[in-house]
Amino acid sequence: MNHQRRDVLRMGTVLSLAVAAGVVRPEQARAAQEQWNKEAFTVHKVDDVVKALGGSNSAASDQITLVAPDIAENGAVVPVGVVSKLPKTTQISVLVPNNPAALAASFDIPEDSLPDIATRIKMGKTSDVYALVKADGKYYTVHKEIKVTLGGCGG
Repeated sequence: MNHQRRDVLRMGTVLSLAVAAGVVRPEQARAAQEQWNKEAFTVHKVDDVVKALGGSNSAASDQITLVAPDIAENGAVVPVGVVSKLPKTTQISVLVPNNPAALAASFDIPEDSLPDIATRIKMGKTSDVYALVKADGKYYTVHKEIKVTLGGCGG
């Protein structure tokens, strides 16, 4: 319950700052909160995340590059990058099935944008990390095991 409260406060703070800076109009901020896919951020399996995002399954692809370390010395800040060469890429997500919630991050890719993201995620323990890409209405994945020597999700 405490995590939900923090997430709501964090989202409200970020959206308030964006509105104050003039980056986002108030009606866009409200729409962003209403469009948040809570189910996708609470399930634990890759297939369940795909279903929560509106897909039925995913296929492996060699057109996706997942850049991440083999060993993360600190699971609290694991750098991850994803590049998609798939045409019509509209979304890139990062999943960590061994975390309390598999979906660590999700990015909508605007049309005519370079489908290339970089972020830092938390990992509680060693796990495969998946890059999930939505392209032309279908979902594709690539994964890599990252060994964690110091937990970052409460560990």
